[in-house]
Amino acid sequence: MALQQAWERARWKAVGQHTFFAVVLALSVLGALAGTDLTTGTALLRIGPAVGLAAWYAYWIALRGGAGRPPLPYLVGALAAWMAMSVVDPALLPVAVAVLTPYWLRRAWWSAGGVLVLGGAWSWQRFTTDGSADARILTGCVLGAALAVTIVCYVAALDHEGHKRQRLLDELTATQAERAAAERQAGTLAERQRLAREVHDTLTQGFASIAMLLDAARDDLSANSPAARRVEQAMRTARDNLAESRRLVQALRPAPLDRTHLADAVRELTTRLTEETGIEAYTVVTGQPVALTAGSEGELLRVVQEALTNARRHAHAVSVSVTLSYLGDTLAVDIQDDGTGFTPVARHAGIGLITMRERIAALDGTFAVESGVGEGTTVAVTVPLPVAPSVTVPADPSATEASPVAGTERMAPTP
Repeated sequence: MALQQAWERARWKAVGQHTFFAVVLALSVLGALAGTDLTTGTALLRIGPAVGLAAWYAYWIALRGGAGRPPLPYLVGALAAWMAMSVVDPALLPVAVAVLTPYWLRRAWWSAGGVLVLGGAWSWQRFTTDGSADARILTGCVLGAALAVTIVCYVAALDHEGHKRQRLLDELTATQAERAAAERQAGTLAERQRLAREVHDTLTQGFASIAMLLDAARDDLSANSPAARRVEQAMRTARDNLAESRRLVQALRPAPLDRTHLADAVRELTTRLTEETGIEAYTVVTGQPVALTAGSEGELLRVVQEALTNARRHAHAVSVSVTLSYLGDTLAVDIQDDGTGFTPVARHAGIGLITMRERIAALDGTFAVESGVGEGTTVAVTVPLPVAPSVTVPADPSATEASPVAGTERMAPTP
């Protein structure tokens, strides 16, 4: 809406400018023709250059002109045409007002100076023509020039205020758009958390209850009976679906980020991996941590979580490290393990790698996997950081001390 209003104002301003040029040029030519003996030759000497000036204006201003400064070729050609017309008939001196039309709003001081020069030239012309300077004529010239300069400055001030108001409207529109985007993001996160709670309170609890009931039913059956085998199969299915529902809850609601920031959440993941599997997992943070948006940190946390899950399930790794490097305008995340590895070119990309790549692409980042058979795997991720971050994440004082326990953070010195 604001953009359309600005376009309408610019269009009407251009129409007014072109109309003013045409009126001033026509009145100047008519005034010059009225003060001479009208013949075909005298009419052509005055009308011909005026038509040429109008065509010059139409080409450079009406067709090729824009909101910026009028092009220099227009000014040179228009001044040349004005001087030629003034030599032919000094009564055409006011044509300079038409020549300066494109500068009324864009270059107010130039326009005011042009009006003063025009007033002086007109006074000099009257003095050389009449041989004397009439005080009444000089007073009228000075008053006319002062009035013209005042009008020019007033119109320029109005245009300046209009541009200032338009800038304020644009800033307000941009702020409203940012606020709407933030509200949408907050609404999306809230909806994801609501769905996570619903899934946890219904499906997850239901699968857990089914697994417990089937476990109790299996104890009442003979170990080798067909019914026991079917109950065992049903119980495995219930547990598999229970695990999938829990994974869905974790994907919808990044719980670690509800309480802390990305670096601390990654530390919790590596600590939990060590406690649950015995894998030596630790986190390294370099640079000054910067808080990203909740959505961006959630996506990065899911990528790290998926990479650690792959190292746990498929790589048979003994050691896993997660490095978060805050490099001014970029955050680099490297997840490296010493597992069995694989050949990325030969292996068909699984859904996990595809999902991780899509998450990073949505953040305008880069994603790469480096691996080889028996050489471990490295997942390298980079995402842009805010240009002017207003929030920094304070480092955990306890994390700066070296600790031999796996899963604790090994804080690198800040560069």
